[in-house]
Amino acid sequence: MIIDAHCDVLCKLFLRPDIGFTDEAGLDVNLQRLMQAGALLQCFAVYLPEAAEPHSFGHVLRQIQLFHDKVLQHPEMVFVRTADDLRRTVPGKRIGAMLTLEGADGLQGQPELVRTLFDLGVRCLQPTWNYANWAADGVLEPRNAGLSVRGMRLVDECSRVGMILDMAHLGERGFWEAASRYGRPFIVSHANARAVCDHPRNLDDRQIGAVIQSGGLIGITFVPPFLHSSGTAGIDDVIRHIEHICALGGERHLMLGSDFDGIDRWVNGLRHPGQIHALIEALERRFPAATVEGICWNNAYRFFQRHLPQGHAAA
Repeated sequence: MIIDAHCDVLCKLFLRPDIGFTDEAGLDVNLQRLMQAGALLQCFAVYLPEAAEPHSFGHVLRQIQLFHDKVLQHPEMVFVRTADDLRRTVPGKRIGAMLTLEGADGLQGQPELVRTLFDLGVRCLQPTWNYANWAADGVLEPRNAGLSVRGMRLVDECSRVGMILDMAHLGERGFWEAASRYGRPFIVSHANARAVCDHPRNLDDRQIGAVIQSGGLIGITFVPPFLHSSGTAGIDDVIRHIEHICALGGERHLMLGSDFDGIDRWVNGLRHPGQIHALIEALERRFPAATVEGICWNNAYRFFQRHLPQGHAAA
């Protein structure tokens, strides 16, 4: 079984209206491959690419509509908005699908729209992508200015409504500012360890420690340049990042955050969810069974059971 905290299927469906969620050629993550993987939950990010400029709330709503029209139309997929919804999933038969937001650009400077997103079923929010927007500076913004005033309000609003804050892509200053304001466990949905591969999208040991201390999660990602400085990577490189975070006390704070469909290079032998068994087998050779289960699904399952709304969502 697996839980994957990040993929960019919705962006591809947005850019290519000719493909659907069963498409084999156009998507890394599709229905068949999730079934092969024994997926318990797949998180689907709403990400507005440059082609969607100007970034608008209408484009955010369009991707949410595509999620309903092309992903949830399949009876095997279960819309996960609450802890009860997650408990309804059955690996290999019914797969959970959760909405997340990658970058708050489309909120157009209006933190109050967090409540609207939450009502629409979005459960995790990243303030920015790699560069600056109205809320914060991303990791590739040289000035590293942190959160704006409205970005602080965005973090506060996430905390108020129960939106899970995702620190992926935030610049270092913004990471620490958001961590101190949020007051809840937070996640980094797709990043690795900078001590193993010195890439700005990875977390240094202090940041890893902060995620652990908050009670949050780090999603190990399969982006080759985040895994090895050569830009190419194999499954052993994925393992090295996991080993490093475990050595820092993060064994119960790891999950998977593939970034499938957001990448144009893949880990050798790990091009889509249908090949996840190769990673699981490699983990089983190095870790106890309970640790492997935790990394692959159970850590994330416990976290979402605790931090998603309780009870039944409205139909």
